[in-house]
Amino acid sequence: ANLIWGGTLAVCKARILRRGFLRPHIADMADNLKVILSVPAFSVISGGSHTGNKLATQEFLILSFGGTNFREATCIGAEVYHNLKNINKKKYGKDAANVGGEGKFDSWYTHEVVIGTDLTASQFFRSGKYDLDVKSPSDPYKSFIKNYPVVSIKDLFNQNNWENWQTFAARTGIQVVGNDLSVTSLKQISKAVVEKSCNCLLLKPCLFGVCQAAQCNRWGVMVSHNSGETEGVFIANLVVETSTGQIKTDIPLLDNQILITAEELGSKVKFNNWLCNPL
Repeated sequence: ANLIWGGTLAVCKARILRRGFLRPHIADMADNLKVILSVPAFSVISGGSHTGNKLATQEFLILSFGGTNFREATCIGAEVYHNLKNINKKKYGKDAANVGGEGKFDSWYTHEVVIGTDLTASQFFRSGKYDLDVKSPSDPYKSFIKNYPVVSIKDLFNQNNWENWQTFAARTGIQVVGNDLSVTSLKQISKAVVEKSCNCLLLKPCLFGVCQAAQCNRWGVMVSHNSGETEGVFIANLVVETSTGQIKTDIPLLDNQILITAEELGSKVKFNNWLCNPL
């Protein structure tokens, strides 16, 4: 799978050298007639194996969809990010913010920004059960959704607990993202489609994502950066030209590249301001 991704990357870059530009090569390869600017998802709080803190959840995200275009959505997300950083520093000290810089903002967005989370439940699934003091592993998630504007949850159960995935997806109206569940495998995606276990695919550069299989079944596709990633902006072009509609990143270069793309394409590209499959 990783070999296929590397091969795809190499072919696209070779085409750049020959034609002098990347766009619209990816869209041509995907037989995609229209391109879409994504909903930006900012990773703002880390836990689990990503840090040394005691937070079980791997990531908390803010998804910015309230703007009329990608530039506005990115600005809204950036302001909320800095507000959150200031709140963390005030309440928990400077160690709570591992990025330098100060900044205060007058505005606070309550309707333009919603919450997403990456639970990576396999990290607290041990000896056949979850390390949670609850009757049902879905109980804390239901409470979370009820009390906060949560619209997207990733990897909320162990990848082998298909029944839990299916039940949760059927009873909640939010985006259920499968990464560990689908492992970006066509076989696993097909099974998840049949069993209705989730409704969104996470696509990372280190994995070969079956975008068309997910999109044909009306799934969302969230393109994501990966740990230790280079400064390349290929996935920014990928998310626009394959019309996935969502990108998860804390790398400013990727958002900047999408802004450049928006300026270049002008009215030929539209902004996807929600999470559903935009095609």
